[in-house]
Amino acid sequence: MTTIDQTALGRLDTEGRLLNCVLKGPTHKAGRIGFRGDIALKFQAKMADEARPPETSFEQVIAAASEGEPQIAFFAGFLLSFEYIALLADVMGDLLSPTGKYFLFVDNLDIASRYEVEYGGATFHVLPIDEATVYNEMLQLLYLEKNDLKKLDTAGKVDAVANKAATFKGTFPKISFEEGVKRMGPVRNPYENRPV
Repeated sequence: MTTIDQTALGRLDTEGRLLNCVLKGPTHKAGRIGFRGDIALKFQAKMADEARPPETSFEQVIAAASEGEPQIAFFAGFLLSFEYIALLADVMGDLLSPTGKYFLFVDNLDIASRYEVEYGGATFHVLPIDEATVYNEMLQLLYLEKNDLKKLDTAGKVDAVANKAATFKGTFPKISFEEGVKRMGPVRNPYENRPV
């Protein structure tokens, strides 16, 4: 049976970046490891032994990587700000593939925006977050019927999304990272108006 350290997700796991996991293990496709959870992009300074939440995260991630492949084939997730694409690409580094299917749902983009951004040797499909969750956004983008997936377990759902994402041919207007930074809106404080 394939283990996470045999895939491109292994380095992120070793670095302690895979957090809040709903799935971190084999899917129903032989040789594939699926992940659902958050990926820490920037850690807070540690005080003594206390474990602090990351300063910046790539959230609601759905990802798939295969045994023996040096790069992650597919991921989708939520970023609070467009400019965090640079941080994400830096953390992922050589785990990104020029042929990988990467979908980023970004909080501070105009609701009508959809872009293709090349950065760090990979192409990112960048969209605003409209449906509240990355999973629902991906189902809508890939024309997957929620009712068809209801009977599947988490691993089966990751397989269904990853398989359909592999065939995604949508083309969005290409913009540079710098242009996207100019177009993005202010970064929202996710903890604003929350009870203490």
